[in-house]
Amino acid sequence: MKRIVLFLATNIAVIVVLSIVLRLFGLDQAGRAGAGYGELLAFSAVIGFTGSIISLLMSKSMAKWSTGAQVIGRAQNDVEQWLVATVERLAQKAGIGMPEVAIYEGDPNAFATGAFRNSALVAVSTGLLQSMDKEEVEAVLAHEVAHVANGDMVTLALIQGVVNTFVIFLARVIGSIVDRAVFKSERGNGPGYFITVIVLQIVLGIFASMIVAWFSRHREFRADAGSARYLGSPTPMVNALRRLGGVEPGRLPEAMKAFGITDRTGFMALFSTHPPIEQRIAALQARA
Repeated sequence: MKRIVLFLATNIAVIVVLSIVLRLFGLDQAGRAGAGYGELLAFSAVIGFTGSIISLLMSKSMAKWSTGAQVIGRAQNDVEQWLVATVERLAQKAGIGMPEVAIYEGDPNAFATGAFRNSALVAVSTGLLQSMDKEEVEAVLAHEVAHVANGDMVTLALIQGVVNTFVIFLARVIGSIVDRAVFKSERGNGPGYFITVIVLQIVLGIFASMIVAWFSRHREFRADAGSARYLGSPTPMVNALRRLGGVEPGRLPEAMKAFGITDRTGFMALFSTHPPIEQRIAALQARA
């Protein structure tokens, strides 16, 4: 979940900064009176996809900075040597370039990120290494490598670009209406317009993240299946999920906060980036 939250937060921040910069330099004229919706939509698409692409390119650096992940350059011990060798073997099976391998302090978790399949980052937490055996850690690593091989971050950026386009478009349409109605501006680009646009881009961006969250939930099943395929069996990933959920073999866990899963229900479940553990285990067992 960490990489998705970082990507979404970075994306919203980039969009807001771009809007402010364009405004300061007088380049944000899409909301002026007389501008057609076609012109506004084209402007929104350019800014929207620019924002998502910048966020994608920043994803690896932001992940390292936010987690304090230390990339393994030269392995200093047997654990680091095993991690690098395991990721290298999995990357070869997946047909991708060798990712950077990193370790960070934290609860049991792992993530993969990066703009390109052949220069990604795979990171695991100290908590995960301490709580799992090698077979389970390997399954989690295979899951993350599958994310890279599936191009999930790139697809995520494209989806985010489309979402950004409509967020920017709607924010400016509503901003123009508010500016004319409240501030009585005839040009549609007064202070009311600018303030409304910035606020709506943040608010609509948060709600639009439900679409990205839906894709994120869907891709977890694909990555789980990838782990099973690379290892030749779904059992290691099932055991890893059980370990993360803190349940005994033979039982299915309730939705938990481990591995980015939340116990949200109702409306808030729409913002969850991971499906419940029991659903993931059931999908893997169905493969068997």
